[in-house]
Amino acid sequence: MNTSPADFAARLRARQRIIGYWVVLDNPVGTERLAGLGYDYICVDAQHGLLDYKGTLGAMTAIDARGTAAGMVRVPANDGFWIGQALDAGARGVIVPLVNTAEEAAAAVASCRYPPLGVRSYGPMRSGLRVGPAPAESNQQVACIVMIETAQALANTAEICATDGLDGVYIGPSDLTIALGGRTSTDTSVAEKFDAALAKVAEEARTAGIAAGIHCPDGATAAKRLAQGFTFATVSSDLVHLEQAAAAHLRDATA
Repeated sequence: MNTSPADFAARLRARQRIIGYWVVLDNPVGTERLAGLGYDYICVDAQHGLLDYKGTLGAMTAIDARGTAAGMVRVPANDGFWIGQALDAGARGVIVPLVNTAEEAAAAVASCRYPPLGVRSYGPMRSGLRVGPAPAESNQQVACIVMIETAQALANTAEICATDGLDGVYIGPSDLTIALGGRTSTDTSVAEKFDAALAKVAEEARTAGIAAGIHCPDGATAAKRLAQGFTFATVSSDLVHLEQAAAAHLRDATA
């Protein structure tokens, strides 16, 4: 599936079909193995994941060791400190949560770009080994993606997608389901509204010419979302698959 990690941002901007994987565990050896399976990117979850900055740094190093997948980070918040730290660790893109307006999207973009295009502070302690390190090159090689996961963001999707310099939007299905009135993160009673929201985001991204992504519980769902107009999709997570595999082997052993 993937080509070179250095091409990741360009492929994303071109709305090419891209498939990634989600990591929440501080497990560099496991992440290194996942990075060699053929996924286009591995995204480390620094918002809800079970790892700190050293864990994120170790994950980026492990991903780069395989040399095939691009390392990404979902940062804890739309804040220049968190975004800059993730990029300095070597991330080739960030997913920024809880972005509700075009102004907030513009702030995320600015945090990803060195002057004169943005406000990122120059100090690529590790990223300089892989990304850039010249500011103009780094600006081209780093992707900025913001999440659509609230009712406010859904209402402002067109304006968010039109933000200058934004590379893509990404749906957080759990928060979006709750935002649409779901009692749980997987409440099927709001399925019709949820599907309409997906179609709206995919279409607004297409109109703006940027990438549209979504988190998926499995590969089959990822294939379905890509067929529906999304250009990139993330599959499940290491923690979920660890539990599922262990449970399946236990059932087989005790059948």
